Amino acid sequence: MSKKTKKSYENKGRMHKQGNIIHPAFMDDTGWHPLDGEIDQARDKSYVKTVRPRTDGQRDLMEAIAGHNLTLAIGPAGTGKTYLAICAAVEALEKGKVEKIILSRPAMEAGESLGFLPGDMHEKMAPYLRPLYDALGDRLGGKKVRQYMDDGTIEIAPVGFMRGRTLNNAFIVIDEAQNCTYGQLKMLLSRLGWNSTMVVTGDPGQSDLLPGVSGLAEVAEKFDPLPNIAVVRLAQTDIVRHPLVAEMLDVL
Repeated sequence: MSKKTKKSYENKGRMHKQGNIIHPAFMDDTGWHPLDGEIDQARDKSYVKTVRPRTDGQRDLMEAIAGHNLTLAIGPAGTGKTYLAICAAVEALEKGKVEKIILSRPAMEAGESLGFLPGDMHEKMAPYLRPLYDALGDRLGGKKVRQYMDDGTIEIAPVGFMRGRTLNNAFIVIDEAQNCTYGQLKMLLSRLGWNSTMVVTGDPGQSDLLPGVSGLAEVAEKFDPLPNIAVVRLAQTDIVRHPLVAEMLDVL
């Protein structure tokens, strides 16, 4: 290869890495980039879209979470309770307001027994926490979610293991709280520590416990008069899933 040809070849493109910037070895117009691959069905890059409320109830919930250390989000399925709570948690983490996100959810099957699940605690809880993982992956990307779980920034805390803990500098999301008893909710709510925010979500109408065992409705009623605790009740008009969901829940 002549000197001129070699020089021309080198000038066409060299690959070197500076942080996350990768320069292609050959110049082309295909637009392909090695960091554009999908990981767990989510793109491996920051999620930049701003979350906006789609209903008045969702707006009230977002304002309540931003203005209170403890918020109870009560409402039917499909109103965005869990998703908005996860969005608020991710935003607080990325802005440095908290040091970790703690997720907790009762390990309660929906009317059927799955038996003993294999694996460690995280693997056993994974099927129950899948809706939370989906929301986290939507906001952070699958790779970052796994990284945060490995280094403890995102922590899975089963309800049964929360007793005795003080959760400081954390954003805590208690999901499916209608499957917690009054005693469990009292224990969970009293874990709140300094510089922490807790959001409790649930639908008293879809409890998998025996009638009268769930404590969510009673706790929400007792918290209503307290000015420093927000209790947001979402309605059928706040459902943002398929329109048939609202129609079905009206008659079921």
